[in-house]
Order: sequence, then C-alpha cells, then structure tokens
Amino acid sequence: MNKTDNVSVWTPYEPDDGAPWNLRRVVHLHRRVVFGACWSEIQRDLAEEPEAAVSRVLNGTVRAKGVPDGFEQLAEVIGAAAVDSGSAERLKAWWLYRCLFSPHPLQERLTLMWHNHFATSNLKVNDLRLMKQQNDTLRKHALSPFGVMLRDIVHDPALLEWLDASSNRAGQPNENLARELMELFALGVGNYSEDDVKEAARALTGWTVRQNKFRNLESLHDEGEKTILSRTGNFDGDDLVDILIDEPAVARRLAWRLTNEFFGAGVVNDSALDELAEGLRTHNLDIQWGVGVILRSQLFFSDTNINSRVCDPVTFLIAPLRAIERWRNPPGTLILAEWIERMGQNLFSPPNVGGWAGGKSWLSTRTVVARANYASALVEGRLANPIQPPDLQEVFERHVGSVDRQKQIRALNQVLFGESTEEAIRKIDGAVEESSDINSALRQAVTLLLTQTKAHLH
Repeated sequence: MNKTDNVSVWTPYEPDDGAPWNLRRVVHLHRRVVFGACWSEIQRDLAEEPEAAVSRVLNGTVRAKGVPDGFEQLAEVIGAAAVDSGSAERLKAWWLYRCLFSPHPLQERLTLMWHNHFATSNLKVNDLRLMKQQNDTLRKHALSPFGVMLRDIVHDPALLEWLDASSNRAGQPNENLARELMELFALGVGNYSEDDVKEAARALTGWTVRQNKFRNLESLHDEGEKTILSRTGNFDGDDLVDILIDEPAVARRLAWRLTNEFFGAGVVNDSALDELAEGLRTHNLDIQWGVGVILRSQLFFSDTNINSRVCDPVTFLIAPLRAIERWRNPPGTLILAEWIERMGQNLFSPPNVGGWAGGKSWLSTRTVVARANYASALVEGRLANPIQPPDLQEVFERHVGSVDRQKQIRALNQVLFGESTEEAIRKIDGAVEESSDINSALRQAVTLLLTQTKAHLH
C-alpha cells in the first residue's frame, strides 16, 4: 500500500491550505481530462466543491456551453457520410468534431486512450467502415468493466484484420493476435511464456472476417487440447479471454493504462499502482470505478501531478478552441484534421501495435513548429473557410465586464492555464504591441501564450 502518514494517495482530495480548490486545480481537471474548458465552466466549478466538478466529468454533464442540439444524431450523420465518402480525412474530422462538441468529452478522451491500447491502423485494414465500427465499440465500452470490453473488441473485424487473424487456422497457427492479446491488451510483458502464446494462437484458430463481419469457422479451429497459463482444455478464443480476465496481471495492466493516461511520468509509484490494481480486481475491473478513484484522488490534484505531462496533440488542438468559445463560429474539422496530423497524431493510423509513445515524443522540432503555426492560424481565423478571425474582445469583455486590456489578458491566461499572477500578466501585456486595439492585443496574447513552454504541459 502506498501511504503517507497512513493516508492512501487514492484517498479523495479534500481542499486545505496546502492544496486549495483554486483556479489552478479546476483548469488542471479540465485540461488533463476533457480537452479544456470555457470561462463559465471554470467559474461554475470554482464556486462548487471538487466532488461536483468531478461528478460532472464522469457523468457527461461537464460542458455547459457549445453542445449542439441533437449532437449524437448529427455526429452519426457526419460519421456515416465520412465512411461513404471513402475519405480517411473526413473520418478523422468526424472524431475531432466529437471531441470538440460532445457533452461527454471524458468518453472521447477514453476512446482515444483505447484506440492507443488496441492500436489498429487503417493503413493496413483499409476499410473506413470497419475503423468507424471499432471506434464506436471503444466509445461504447469506454467506461465499462474491462472484461466486457475485451470480449467485444477481440471479435472486432478491424482488429482481426490488423492482426492477421484470417491466416490463423488449425495446423498453421498465426501468433499475432495471441501475442498482442497477452503482451499489450491484457497481461503485459513478463506475465506469460512463449508456450502460452503458441497455445493461445491455437485456441484462436478459426476466428476470421467474412463480408466485414466476425466469423468463427469451426472447420478451421484446432480441436486439440491446449495448456494456457497452467490451465488445460479444448479451449477456443472465448475461453482464452475468460482465462486472461482471471489473471491478476490484467488488473495491474489496466491500472497502468489508466494512470498512464491521467498522470505524468513518475507521479505514480509501484506501491500506488499495486493498490489501484487491487481495487480494480475487487470491483470487477470496472473502468468507471477506476477512473472515478483517480479523478477524485489526492494524487490527481497534487502539485506533483499538475503540469507534469506533455500535452497531447488533441488537447493542444481543442483546449484553446474551448477557451475562446470558438463553437460560436466553429472551425472546419477537416482543417483541424490536417493540423492534428502535423502535430504528430494521425488518427486511425497509430505508428505500430504499441500505439503512440506519448510524453516527450509528442515534441520534436517539426511538431513544436506545427503547434506554433496552429496558434497563429487560430487567431488569424485560418481554421475556417472563409477566413474568420475570432472576436476575442467580445468574449472576454463579456466575462470580465471591462474593456481594460490587462484584465482581459488576465482572464485569457486563467482560462487557458489556470494562472493569474501579476508577473505573468505584465510579461504578456508588455510583449503585445502598445498600439494594438484590444482584439489585436488578445490575438497576440493567444499566440504568445500558446508558444510558451507551459502550453505544452498539462
């Protein structure tokens, strides 16, 4: 158990003088978990208790503004049109539309996480209908018990095509699906043997894809006895999943995946990971339970965790749009899809079976330049066609009730990063051209803020 003064790091966060519920922690919750927030959402959460804010994130009521009427129906129409068009760019644009406008952005955050966990690339699958179907499955189970998700996703046609399941048959086993199921999806390295992989591949024989649907062809299944993780029987693929779910290593793998998503490197030690894994085991590997424990915890809101993680491309893309309320004159999501790829995340095409490495790998010379250019495009209105610069003065004058330039720059800094120190405000204000009108000054301030080191952390 990881405890300090006999208190677990997973104990719910209670504000005190050392860790107050303040602007910094409210913005941390939104940036780390739901792609950022607008002014009214931050002020609402700041005025209430942490439990209310976290509960809204978990139950999908966190967004107070910018959710279109009939969002799900509209999103489904956009997604279906993207598939029918045959354009991978349009399918990426559909997903970014969901991330920007969904009333349940945690669901989208976790869908991205699971896309990275069950990494499947359309560059090989080459079927947008299957890729969207997998994405919908990941979203459906984003907060389910992990066993339910795993049983569904291993029948997913895109995943089966990606891992060559169709070539796995009795007498000619292909180990790709079995290996990744053990190494990446369920157990993690060191918790199985090569013999386990070989025997698991035999259990999975006969699983294939026909006419874009999962099929279990008994004629191709190896009916012989198999020994997997010390169990022996005439196992098939579903039996294999049941065996894996019973393994203690699954809970730790799941605990690792969740903490890797919501904490910076080195914040969660082995003892804390073991404690969370034990809790997951006793709660049926329930993802919603695990995420709730994490987001309510002292460790999540600790100074150690705040700004400890390199900001992923989707958050860097969307958080400023939320901050300046760009849903009023929304950007073109096809244009956003181009920018996200420039920043190093080609949705639906992860680099390999291990997914994106994340962390510092998000920051290269090329991608940092792309982030700076994105900031310029944002304030110049080049995210829409025709070009339409945002009216930042209207947004922040409405919130602060003043035409004072410094007050509006302070509010901008607060909504983006949860900061409002006089030194930070004077530094940005001093870098803005003195002759600028307020709108131009705020646009310059956005560019300056999004090119600072702190913009790449959350």
